[in-house]
Amino acid sequence: MTTFRTAWLALLAVFVALTGYAAPGKLPRNYTIVTSCGMVTDIVREVAGTNARVVGLMGEGVDPHLYKPTRDDVARLLKADVVFYSGLMLEGRMTDTFLKVARRGTPVFAVTELLDEKFLLEPPEFAGHTDPHVWMDVAGWIQAVEVVSRSLGQVDPDHAADYRQNASRYAARLTQLNDYAKKALGSIPADRRVLITAHDAFNYFGRAYGIEVRGIQGISTESEAGVADINNLVDLLVSRKVPAIFVESSVSDKNIKALVEGCRSRGHTVKIGGQLFSDAMGRPDTYEGTYIGMLDHNITTITRALGGQAPERGLNGHLSAPKEGEAHP
Repeated sequence: MTTFRTAWLALLAVFVALTGYAAPGKLPRNYTIVTSCGMVTDIVREVAGTNARVVGLMGEGVDPHLYKPTRDDVARLLKADVVFYSGLMLEGRMTDTFLKVARRGTPVFAVTELLDEKFLLEPPEFAGHTDPHVWMDVAGWIQAVEVVSRSLGQVDPDHAADYRQNASRYAARLTQLNDYAKKALGSIPADRRVLITAHDAFNYFGRAYGIEVRGIQGISTESEAGVADINNLVDLLVSRKVPAIFVESSVSDKNIKALVEGCRSRGHTVKIGGQLFSDAMGRPDTYEGTYIGMLDHNITTITRALGGQAPERGLNGHLSAPKEGEAHP
């Protein structure tokens, strides 16, 4: 176990020790849950249903690695009846705030707390840092849904059956999404199964669905890519004739453009296959602004850009049509 992993588990233990659980029946009617990033917000809304009001702090295109809570965010967290966050140090700059909230007796939960250590990735290039992007493996995120269901059942036992039922229905939809991912991504020709993006947010995705993943930056967008990193990826793209690379909605595209130019100078044309959602979801009130829509978009975009077979509008035809003048990947 790495020093980082040990430190994270110690921090989690502090949260548990400080928080405890709200006494049964003590939560107000339609109580308030405050959540961190969009992926957490969405699954909490699905499980909580009509029993609670869910307030997410991070909107579309917001990078949780770099996010610092505003004064209003801190006020919302301090007034919350329950708090959920992703964990694994994804929201690293919010750690002190979560501790402050937990010390006040508010139940604070990391949705990744039930994940087995064997499931978690610690790529050697990340110097012992656990990769926090577990939502990229749908099967892993189903376990996060279970955490939400159990946790809400503990703080609000009067509605525990509702939470279990909501979680079960939602998990069935996630299983359907996971099956779609395996089928669609599995149709990409073997020599094209290379996913290159702005930063290393897709390692769980690659492991789950058999895709080789390369990120220009490291696990956090706070790291910087060097000239050698760019040149090494250009070598890979040219030698394997990879047809497409991808930008991310919450990360600058400057390094992706550098790859395109580098390949062009070597006589290989590589296109930008589309924009993927990595650390943030799409616009609110859109299909892509949900966890399922976010992953459906990624799966469909990657599959079609790399030569696989997937419906233009994704699973069940819910993906948004491209804007005028914008081509499909």
